[in-house]
Amino acid sequence: MSAEDVGTKDTGTSVRGDAAPAGYRPSARRLAHEAFRRRRARRSALIATASTLVTVVALVALLVGSPGWPAVRRSFLSAEYARQALPEVLKGLRINLELMAVCGVLILVLGLLLAVLRTLRGPVFLPVRLLATAYVDFFLGLPMIICLLVMITGVPALRLTGVTTDPLWLGGAALVLTYAAYVSEVFRAGIESVHPSQLAAARSLGLSHAQAMRFVVLPQAVRRVVPPLLNNLVSLQKDTGLVSIGGVIDAVYAAKIINGRSFNSTPYLVAALVFVVLTIPLTRFTGWLTARMNRRQYEGSMP
Repeated sequence: MSAEDVGTKDTGTSVRGDAAPAGYRPSARRLAHEAFRRRRARRSALIATASTLVTVVALVALLVGSPGWPAVRRSFLSAEYARQALPEVLKGLRINLELMAVCGVLILVLGLLLAVLRTLRGPVFLPVRLLATAYVDFFLGLPMIICLLVMITGVPALRLTGVTTDPLWLGGAALVLTYAAYVSEVFRAGIESVHPSQLAAARSLGLSHAQAMRFVVLPQAVRRVVPPLLNNLVSLQKDTGLVSIGGVIDAVYAAKIINGRSFNSTPYLVAALVFVVLTIPLTRFTGWLTARMNRRQYEGSMP
């Protein structure tokens, strides 16, 4: 150990701390280590930049050099049709956003209800658990597109009094029915992740089972499953475009109308980019929130 290291040790300060006290002089070993880390960081940044540029150039060259590139450029990258499509796509996007907002709330309520029903204990609740489990299993296995087709075309064929035949409402109902099954599994995983001692401690304090679930278990469970719930919201935002199969003029159907007039597919690309622009911020927020919750849990500030 060098004299400089001993001097650092005698001052009672940690060389790993971010803030050094007044009069502190880092040792030569620490200065050399920090210089090495800076060199390694610069080298890694240069390698990452170079490899990214090489990959991008290779992909662009492969795309532009393909035999069908001129036809693809005319069909998907027309600036004229993009200018025509953008206002109509944005107008139809309002339908998608309204669907996402309304269906998102209903999905959360129905999904939480199904999760709670599946976690009920006691033989008297067996029929309820079986019904909730059958519902979840059925809609987890049913493709979304088939559910939409059945709701949009099958329900009006029944000619039920007082039941709407509007494809927008029926498409939204199909989204709620399907996504509620996925969200219920997320909620159930959150509920089962709470240690049973939490429920036992709440019951020992005189709370009923319902009160213990409401005030002790569910708050912890919901907080733990916020990131996967946001991921489901991202998926819901994209799947709202599927209601266009019923004739609802949303962003996707607006692009389809322009494509039918012009036989140019650029409007589809415009609609795709609009959905991507809406999805990326929510996806990044989900990633940030997940990292933040993991960091807090690692630090011991979460149960």
